[in-house]
Amino acid sequence: MHDSGTRTDTEPDIERVANLLGAAALAVTDDLLTAPAAASRLSMSAAAALIVLHADPGVSVTELGRRVGLTQSAAVRMVDGLERSGLVERRRTVGNWTGVHPTSHGRRTAEHLLTARTSHLAGVLNGLDRTEVRDLGRLLAKLLDGLYQGCGAADRMCRMCDRDACTHQGAPCPVGAADRAATAEREAADHAPEE
Repeated sequence: MHDSGTRTDTEPDIERVANLLGAAALAVTDDLLTAPAAASRLSMSAAAALIVLHADPGVSVTELGRRVGLTQSAAVRMVDGLERSGLVERRRTVGNWTGVHPTSHGRRTAEHLLTARTSHLAGVLNGLDRTEVRDLGRLLAKLLDGLYQGCGAADRMCRMCDRDACTHQGAPCPVGAADRAATAEREAADHAPEE
């Protein structure tokens, strides 16, 4: 693809690995950004919203917007569109609280999105043997823990995740584990006696 120039200095591995990570992340992201639209004719935000609602039905429009990275007004417009398409419905619960729930069509669409995503990502791993896949999984869990420490937004990081696949065979979700540890640390600090 690209011819390398000759470098006379010793190139640190971290620069090369960081560059390879960036190229791989961009290639996978480009594919994942087009897959939901092709599979369902939904925007990335709408696809993410259906996946969030599949895992956590009944969140408010504002909370749904926060999880998919939209302002409250943009989230209202997105939910309006999903509702017009028959993918979600608003349900009034206690007081003025209104939760957004996927319809049966919305749940099927979310499941289709998750299946397409998983299938595509599994295809990315086809060039690796079982040991390499296991090692990559361990390394990705460590990377995700570090990424969580930088942003502290588990719901946002996992907005397109298949929650069941992540915790398959009792494995902990690394982002969820980092979030629980951070919450416990904050609670301990809040209850610590002042000096």
